[in-house]
Amino acid sequence: MKTAVAQRSALRGRIPKVPFWAQILLALVLGALLGWVAKSGDVHWLQVTLDKIGSLFVQLLMVVVAPLVFFAILVSITNLRNVANAARLATRTLMWFMITSLIAVSIGLAIGLLTDPGSGTGLTAADGAAPKKHGSWLDFLTGIVPTDVVTPFTQLNVLQIVFMAAVAGVAVLQIGEKAQPLLTFSESVLELLQKVLWWVIRLAPLGSLGLVGRAIYKYGWDLIGKYATFTADIYVGCAIVLFGVYPLLLATVAKVNPLQFFKGAWPAIQLAFVSRSSVGTMPLTQKVTERLGVPKEYTSFAVPFGATTKMDGCASIYPAIAAIFVAQVFGVPLQLRDYLLIAFVSVIGSAATAGLTGATVMLTLTLSTLGLPMAGVGLLLAIDPIVDMMRTATNVAGQSVIPIIVAARENILDRRAFETADGSKLETEDEVQPAMAAA
Repeated sequence: MKTAVAQRSALRGRIPKVPFWAQILLALVLGALLGWVAKSGDVHWLQVTLDKIGSLFVQLLMVVVAPLVFFAILVSITNLRNVANAARLATRTLMWFMITSLIAVSIGLAIGLLTDPGSGTGLTAADGAAPKKHGSWLDFLTGIVPTDVVTPFTQLNVLQIVFMAAVAGVAVLQIGEKAQPLLTFSESVLELLQKVLWWVIRLAPLGSLGLVGRAIYKYGWDLIGKYATFTADIYVGCAIVLFGVYPLLLATVAKVNPLQFFKGAWPAIQLAFVSRSSVGTMPLTQKVTERLGVPKEYTSFAVPFGATTKMDGCASIYPAIAAIFVAQVFGVPLQLRDYLLIAFVSVIGSAATAGLTGATVMLTLTLSTLGLPMAGVGLLLAIDPIVDMMRTATNVAGQSVIPIIVAARENILDRRAFETADGSKLETEDEVQPAMAAA
């Protein structure tokens, strides 16, 4: 038995191991190439194959989203009792969420005002499809409380799931020892869900190939041409936040090496880019954040909380630029008051995005607040999958950056772990060593 294990170990040593980030990068390139072949050659079977691969990967991610969010929030709230100054940590986390959201929306507004993304497009309301979901302040407030305990899970209403989980978590804390069996069960279910989702995450390179290939053959470059300025604005705005604002905060506030952050967090950022789901990426985001030195007790609260409320891409940069785009297409002048309202909606209403694919609800909330035509949402639905990739990558990066900043400010960050974090080593802890030891 030991000889067989030794032979397998020696064989693994001879086969070069491709880092996870490199696997995804190769999949992105290959997916784009296959998507181009499928579109230019009208290869139907390749189109269907890419579509099925991408769809199945997203379905696998989404199938555990609802229970994962519920148990993650519930357990994270109860874990705060094990953290010193828990209320202070929660308050600081929320404060930094709001600060970075305000910075992001300011960048979005500045880019939109400088580039005029809606001018000269020739687009009209007839060019867009009607949005399936709308958002308003009344819907947002009344929609938090579910009508029953089943519907939020079947319809993936993450905001209502978060509400129920928060209530359950606080109740568990209030009940105390009598609720320990329920807490133990919740922790076990959460661990099970994270294990299953981790297996799905390991399929990310294959899923990336299908998703990117589908985007290329389905949307191509003609569509991007009509929305060239708008698409570029979103990518530039997100890039400024992702590679400018976050590194600056890490270097000056947390006093850590920004390059080391990207080295450790890059797998989560990549997965967010292709999956377009903050919640689907949440287990990986939590793992890389822990490996970057943030205590697990705090990470288990901050990351799930951030995955449902921290949306610098979807809830700050995107609605700011999109509102300017819609206003210019329909010839509606915006005043200083309107820009201030956009910033307000971004900072206060970001929970409306709820960590799911897309930011349509947040955009409709912004447009309804400003009194802009809701038909403008339909104009942006066609380009949404392409811009959503960069938006979600920015979201997830912020969901890891803020816990690091808060942990560093509170002197609970393991700086040695941060400096040695390596995102390419993504094997689960029990994957190799225990098996060899048992043999």
